[in-house]
Amino acid sequence: MKVFYIDLAHAVEVHDYIISESGGTHGVLNSGSLESVLELIKNDSYYPDFLDKIAHLCFAINKNHAFNDGNKRTSIALGAFFLSLNGYDYCVSSFIREMENYAVWIAENKIHKELLRNVIEDITMGEFREETHIAVMNALSK
Repeated sequence: MKVFYIDLAHAVEVHDYIISESGGTHGVLNSGSLESVLELIKNDSYYPDFLDKIAHLCFAINKNHAFNDGNKRTSIALGAFFLSLNGYDYCVSSFIREMENYAVWIAENKIHKELLRNVIEDITMGEFREETHIAVMNALSK
């Protein structure tokens, strides 16, 4: 499957729109961090499949603070756009809804990237597996 990627200009545009609509401080805090995330997901040696790529995208945008404000919101929006760009339109609404909590939990260091990947996989499949649910509950109880 050919993967379509988000470019730097569009990522910044999405962030600016989010800040304009929901408030916060405009601006890129660390463009190198943002560029690195967007380029690294193109490397199939590190991120061999789409789920690995989107998990890293969402996790890294959330954690690396490339923007002055709105990093969690931007991670959700860019993840949703990445899904849509690659033919996963059917699960974008579910992704956005589910990721609102996960973005906070990622920022709080409760959810690690591998678990996020499993959650996103479940979202794309349209159902949460029991083992994912248990892993999330265990992570949140720590």
